[in-house]
Amino acid sequence: MLQVAYIAWTARPFAMQSDFFGADLDLPGRPRTNEEVKRLSQWLLRTQRISRVGGWAFKMQTGEAWISPEARRIYGIGDHEPVSVPYLQTFPLPHHRPRLDAALRDLMERQQPYDVEFQITRPTDGAVVDIHSLAEHDAAEGVVLGTIEDITERKRAEAERARLATAVEQAAETILITDLCGTILYANPAFEKITGYTRAEAVGQNPRLLKSGRHDNAFYRRMWETLGRGEVWTGRFINRRKDGGLYEEDATISPVRDAAGRMVNYVAVKRDVTRETQLEDHLRQMQKMDAIGRLAGGVAHDFNNILLALLMQTELLEGNEPLPAGVREGLRQIRQDANRAAELTRQLLLFGRRQTPHPRRLDLNEVVTHLARMLQRILGEDVRLQLRLHGAPLFIHADPGMMEQVLLNLAVNARDAMGRGGRLLIETAEVNLDEPQASLIPEAAPGPYVTFSVSDTGAGIAPEVLPRIFEPFFTTKETGKGTGLGLATVFGIVKQHQGWITVDTQPGQGATFRVCLPACPAGMAKPAAAPASLPARGGTETLLLVEDDLAVRTPLRLVLERHGYRVLEAANGGEALELWSEQRATVALLLTDLVMPGAVGGQELARRLQAEQPRLRVVYISGYSVAMTSRELRLNPGEKFIQKPFNPDDLLKIIRESLGG
Repeated sequence: MLQVAYIAWTARPFAMQSDFFGADLDLPGRPRTNEEVKRLSQWLLRTQRISRVGGWAFKMQTGEAWISPEARRIYGIGDHEPVSVPYLQTFPLPHHRPRLDAALRDLMERQQPYDVEFQITRPTDGAVVDIHSLAEHDAAEGVVLGTIEDITERKRAEAERARLATAVEQAAETILITDLCGTILYANPAFEKITGYTRAEAVGQNPRLLKSGRHDNAFYRRMWETLGRGEVWTGRFINRRKDGGLYEEDATISPVRDAAGRMVNYVAVKRDVTRETQLEDHLRQMQKMDAIGRLAGGVAHDFNNILLALLMQTELLEGNEPLPAGVREGLRQIRQDANRAAELTRQLLLFGRRQTPHPRRLDLNEVVTHLARMLQRILGEDVRLQLRLHGAPLFIHADPGMMEQVLLNLAVNARDAMGRGGRLLIETAEVNLDEPQASLIPEAAPGPYVTFSVSDTGAGIAPEVLPRIFEPFFTTKETGKGTGLGLATVFGIVKQHQGWITVDTQPGQGATFRVCLPACPAGMAKPAAAPASLPARGGTETLLLVEDDLAVRTPLRLVLERHGYRVLEAANGGEALELWSEQRATVALLLTDLVMPGAVGGQELARRLQAEQPRLRVVYISGYSVAMTSRELRLNPGEKFIQKPFNPDDLLKIIRESLGG
């Protein structure tokens, strides 16, 4: 607190500034000479200048005012400019004047201390200056004495500190201040939100209370070596919250130095990047799965050609009479194995999302109930199957076969995980995600969803295995016990239906696979009943067969010819155009692969021929589904599509349907 100088006034008035400081001073001790009084007055002026505190005196009855040179500097008043109480009262900003008047009245009437902060406008430069003033009332002399101090810089510094403190307190990043030994001296509110520890629990502790055990001693040793050299350390921590959950944070730890350059503290600024890390991992996983899916789809496409040739050759051999019983049984087994291999390629295409779903409005509860009738036989007697279905129908827009495939694969996977038996629980439910919930799931948008989960009581999934379980051909089963495509197929189907799948597991405590799919919009029409298929039979029409793979083309021609058709065969679009130019009048149907080498693909070939013969029927074949083969393919009236590998009967039926029965 500043001390107010006490000045004993003489009865005569003092009109000039020099009179104010040249007055007789009532000083204790021996009498002072005029020279000593003058010297003391000069010292008083110098102390005011040094402390930047000015002095003033008012005679309220007369309005006279006296101010020191330092006060004049603060106010911006010239050295010889006359002053008065009314004049000085014009300097404070208007909204501060009532407070000053009230403080002055309290000082005069009740002798209450005058201690006021206010702002003035300096006339010399128009600057707004923060003022702190103290005063006392000398009733005997009728004078009010006071000091005036320019606190503009102090107020600015206080405001900056307040802004800094507010920013630190409200920052989303964790901010910690420790001593040189690492003891926490300060933690901001974000620390509480992210870690779960209160600031009271953290202050006085070492940040090691957050250690997760995921970093070795060398990690921390390198960090402390960097800080010990006075350098800034940056890195990423995997820490543990108070509730035991792990989180990741990017951290920057900097030394704090005092005015002499000595390190006195460390300040750590840490940002929770758990969500970003999860998204990055999810993106990398999606990119990896997409690349594997493309590879798997390509393999499946080539494999389908081989299987189709195998099925056609089997059909040709079975048509030969007579065949020994052993040979006929062998051919039957070959056909059965080829169909099993075709199912394997279908799973590959499902995983690679190169198999088109045929969605319709489904009640998920009905799908589960229907499949449960056969699941118990597949699971075996030592697995107890339980259903816990939602009380109301749960409608989704999905491919029925694909949904059954997902449930079947998850159930078989759960059975294998339980080994010697246990309980398998299938549950269905509905959930409505709001904006905050949906923001936590990369694939989700706010809205209604339907979920089903498959839970087992098996051994659970080890943490090092969990990230790879949806990869195709990855399996922990013994050789010959699994293809590694079950969960990969589930993953592909769920993605095709705009859903996602999560896994909740702990070693020794089983696993729960939960699939979430968009709920079916209200009012979606039910599917029409499928028409009955025609019996397989041949004909006598001329067919133009275009297939680049000789191993596929030759048995296809032989099968078609065996059923009465006349077949013109071509290896590519160019050869097909030459045959067409010679025998266009006889060709009733074009049977062509969609994707072929050369400039003319299957679709372009069909368009060229139909430009000359609009009534030409077309059947496309491909190892991919129709939607995945070409985004521009649109089946016009009189056009059909059949996907490899197919049985001869299916091909004969679709050709007959195209030709009008």
